[in-house]
Amino acid sequence: MSLLAKISTTLDDRSARLAGVALMLVSVCMFAFGDTLGKYIVATYSVGQLMLLRAGAALVLLAPSMWRQRHEFRRIERPWLQFLRLVLSTLEIAAFFLATVYLPLADVVTYYLATPIFVTALSAIVLREQVGWRRWSAVLIGFGGVLIALRPSAQTISWSAMIALAGSFAFSCSLLTTRLLRATPDIVLASGQFVAGLLFGLAIAPIGWVTPTWPSLGLFFAAGAISACALLCVNRSLKLAPASTVVPYQYTMILWAVMFGYAVFGDVPSFAMALGAAIIIGAGLYIFLRERELGRNESVVNPPA
Repeated sequence: MSLLAKISTTLDDRSARLAGVALMLVSVCMFAFGDTLGKYIVATYSVGQLMLLRAGAALVLLAPSMWRQRHEFRRIERPWLQFLRLVLSTLEIAAFFLATVYLPLADVVTYYLATPIFVTALSAIVLREQVGWRRWSAVLIGFGGVLIALRPSAQTISWSAMIALAGSFAFSCSLLTTRLLRATPDIVLASGQFVAGLLFGLAIAPIGWVTPTWPSLGLFFAAGAISACALLCVNRSLKLAPASTVVPYQYTMILWAVMFGYAVFGDVPSFAMALGAAIIIGAGLYIFLRERELGRNESVVNPPA
C-alpha cells in the first residue's frame, strides 16, 4: 500500500474532504511547474516528442511501484471506462501543450480554468453529487475572476483558444471518469495514463523529430517526474472527496502560471490579471470554508481504495 493510501485510510469523512483539497492544491502547483517546463521544451521540440519522453521518464520512475503492486493490474474494473479515461487524458494533454505553442502560458491555463464549471455541472448530472447554490455561486464568481484576468475579446477567440477550451472539456470528463473509477488503485490509474501518452507520442513524435541534447533530456526527465507525482496526488484527491469539491481549487493554477510566466518567460501580469486572481482566491477560500462547515454534518465520500 502506498503512503497516500495508508494515510487516507485512517481519515474520517470530514478529514478526507480536507485532505482531498490539500492534495489537489499540491498537485496544481506541481502541474503548473511541469506545464512551464513543457512550454519551454515545445519551443524547440514537438508536442509528440514531449509526450513520448515525458511519459517514458514517468514510467521509469513508476516502474518499481508497478512491479511491487503488479497484482493490482489483474483486477481492473470497468475496462471500457478505463479506456475512455485514457483517451480523454491523452487528448487533453496534447491539446494543452499544442495551445502553449501559440499562446502565453497564463492564457492557456486561464482557458483551462473553465474546468470547474464543466465538472460542477456534469458531477450533478452524471455522478449524482449534491451541489448547492452556494457552491455554484462561488464557482461562477471564480470563473468571473478568470474572465476579468483574461479580458476576452474577438481577438483572443482563436482556433488555438478553441483547442485549449476543448482540452479543458476533455480534462473535465477525465476527472469525472477518475471519480467513477475510484476503486481502481492509484498505480493503475497513473501508469495507464503514461502508457497511453507514450503510445500517442510514439505515433506522432517522428513528425518533425529533433534529436534532444543531454540537457534537454534532463528537462524531459524532470517533466515526467513532476507529472507522475502530480498525477498520483490528483487521483488520490478525487478518491477522498467529491469532484465538485476539489476541482474548483484548480483556479489557483492561474497564480502559479503568472509567477512561473514572469520568472521564466518575462511575462508581466496586468492589473486585470491581479484583480482576477484576487477574486479567484476569494472564491476558493469560500468553498474551502463552506466544505469545512458541511463536513461537520455530512458524510459523502466512499472509502478510498
